Amino acid sequence: MAHVELADRIKHLPPYLFAAIDRMKQDAVAKGIDLIDLSIGDPDIPTPDHIVEAMKQAVEKAAHHRYPSYEGMLSYREAVSAWYKQRFNVSLEAKTEVLSLIGSKEGIGHIPLAFINPGDVVLVPSPGYPVYPVGTMFAGGEPYMMPLKEENAFLPDFSSIPSDILKRAKLMFLNYPNNPTAANAPVDFFRQAIEFAGKHGIIVCHDAAYSEMYYDNKKPMSFLELEGAKEIGIEFHSLSKTYNMTGWRIGFAVGNKDVIAGLGKIKSNLDSGVFQAIQEASIAALKTDDATLSSIRNIYQERRDAMYEGLKALGLSLNKPGATFYLWAKVPSAFDSSGFVAYLLEKCGVLCTPGVGFGAPGEGYIRFALTQPVSRIKEAVERIKKVL
Repeated sequence: MAHVELADRIKHLPPYLFAAIDRMKQDAVAKGIDLIDLSIGDPDIPTPDHIVEAMKQAVEKAAHHRYPSYEGMLSYREAVSAWYKQRFNVSLEAKTEVLSLIGSKEGIGHIPLAFINPGDVVLVPSPGYPVYPVGTMFAGGEPYMMPLKEENAFLPDFSSIPSDILKRAKLMFLNYPNNPTAANAPVDFFRQAIEFAGKHGIIVCHDAAYSEMYYDNKKPMSFLELEGAKEIGIEFHSLSKTYNMTGWRIGFAVGNKDVIAGLGKIKSNLDSGVFQAIQEASIAALKTDDATLSSIRNIYQERRDAMYEGLKALGLSLNKPGATFYLWAKVPSAFDSSGFVAYLLEKCGVLCTPGVGFGAPGEGYIRFALTQPVSRIKEAVERIKKVL
């Protein structure tokens, strides 16, 4: 057999964090461990019935069995536009300022291909979603990590970015409510980001996938609500977390029409549109009444409270999240993050995610996902208590 050599862009990639977590999970299950999996942010609550019912009806329509349009059905994009107006009071032109995506990951991974040349810099929050730097490297760009530190409320410090980096910076990822730290961003931060991006000619890509996973009735904002935001950037969104539709693979990008057009050009050359039956079901999702979404949030809030109070009682240091379904906790001083994850898995069958997997500034932390019932979360806390 001929020697098969990987391209340099693949050789230099770190292992994808969640693929590595998946292997740990499979090994534990193969050993017969009663695993409590709090590692990956994959909702365990079923997709609401009315969305599933809409999908059943849509899938029987022969018109949906042909190639979909790349940019998405106009009716879907109009539903996104109407949702943004209702939720954030942001007006969007459905034809030019909304693009359907096969989940927001697809758009996040592809957008550097539209705007980044070799040698250009992309400003990336760290710890952060691994696709931000990986998409940058695939485009030949250079990720510059903006550390998210607890003493700065897990917000990047734009003033610390060197001037030579800023001269080459073309694009910046932001993500609030934040994965993995669960931090939220105040309005003044977004104003500062818009001013900073405008001054340096940087496109802002705000990943808002968790905007509907909030607690105590404190709704996160869209950065597009602010004056000047649409001039410099776009927002990525996903139906995955809001409507428990991770497996359906549908999301959208909205905002600056020229940025949307650039991403659309990459999309039309590299992949296809979303299956139209899923788009039609997603229109039903976007019209979901708030009572349904509130009941889902209440389930997560009960889990958050159980996990937070439990870990706090064990002496772990962590903040109570106001949004997302993650808890970001400091590891005991005797461990690093990967070592503590391995220790918990081996000693008590609880799987979480090492902070270092989200970037070097995540070292010293672990992330718990609230994707198990309260009873299992309380059991996980009890198991951890016995081995600490």
